[in-house]
Amino acid sequence: MEQGNSHLVSISNLSINQAEHIVLSDVNLDVGSGEFIYLIGKTGSGKSSLLRALYGDIKIKSGNAEVCGIDLSKVGRKNVHLLRRKLGIVFQDFGLLTDRTVEENLKFALKATGWSRKDQIKSRIEEVLGRVDLANKGYKFPHELSGGEQQRVAIARSLLNSPSLILADEPTGNLDPDTTRNILRLLHELVASGCSVIMATHDHLNMDNFPGRMLKCENGLITEIT
Repeated sequence: MEQGNSHLVSISNLSINQAEHIVLSDVNLDVGSGEFIYLIGKTGSGKSSLLRALYGDIKIKSGNAEVCGIDLSKVGRKNVHLLRRKLGIVFQDFGLLTDRTVEENLKFALKATGWSRKDQIKSRIEEVLGRVDLANKGYKFPHELSGGEQQRVAIARSLLNSPSLILADEPTGNLDPDTTRNILRLLHELVASGCSVIMATHDHLNMDNFPGRMLKCENGLITEIT
């Protein structure tokens, strides 16, 4: 399933369908390391569908797509974990397990991707929480945290397996302006350390302060805005 490619994402002539309906067609995209990409467009224009295809949640119908060296056409239920080990995924609604502490949320994610040694799990959790400035919050439950803190936990979770690519679907959609800027600053710091981020967003206000490549989803197509 692994193939050699210098790009983290390499897509040509890709079509994405959902229930016989073509959401996006003729998508061509290359993403290298250390890039920040904004995916903009109206609700229903295909932003989330593209991200879901990239993390193996929607089956590729036609075209070629490779993510982190893995051919998406060969990804199915049995091996999707191999793809997701190489990615970080951040959602708008944080996606945390509400009945578990922050630490237990992260431990659950590590065990799901094959980590088993307690000492390694513990030190990795400490490491990622430190990276998002939540070093002393591991014992808290999600409801005891602010929205911004919950999203930082979600970003910490996305970093657990040292991904080279983070896919973020409206990660600031539920946050106030100050918190939004903090989350964008954090994501841009990750890019500065060599990770790439593709972020679907409606938030046009902060794009000048936090520049990146801009791709627009419209009428079933993706075009780059220069």
